Amino acid sequence: MTRQSRRGGPGGIGASPPDVQEKRAGEARGGPDRGQLTRRLGRADLRAVPEVRRALRELLGHWGKPGRAETAELLTSELVTNALVHTDHEAFVTATLGPHGLRVEVRDFVGHHPEPRVPNADDGTNGRGLILVQSLADAWGVRAHGVGKAVWFELDGGGTACALPPPPDV
Repeated sequence: MTRQSRRGGPGGIGASPPDVQEKRAGEARGGPDRGQLTRRLGRADLRAVPEVRRALRELLGHWGKPGRAETAELLTSELVTNALVHTDHEAFVTATLGPHGLRVEVRDFVGHHPEPRVPNADDGTNGRGLILVQSLADAWGVRAHGVGKAVWFELDGGGTACALPPPPDV
């Protein structure tokens, strides 16, 4: 597994819309309101990118300090786009919102591990996705996953309502 942190160091083309499942994981366990979004992405179906953003926006609601949900949408878009553009397979995205923040993971079926690279000015907007993830995520990484890999990032909510209130004094 490769783990990166902002604090440095390692730390056929889909004809139908992708499947979506939204789960309230915390409710199922009787805990605080947490959620999970899972989505299957059809091979090379770039229409899935705005759909994943919309579903993530709904999952996050009023989560995090201002701008955190938008950062999550941007980083998720980058990972989803990379999986769809750089592989010839379907992919899966999972976003899990818990008491300590958000974790998004995009799994594909190609074993090549991506590396952030300095974008070339001649490439237009290509080559900046992982640099954005590296710059904006609290932690990120790549791990082997059977056949293929999972690229993930984590964001904390920035000390918001996502966190549980302190217990009452006894």
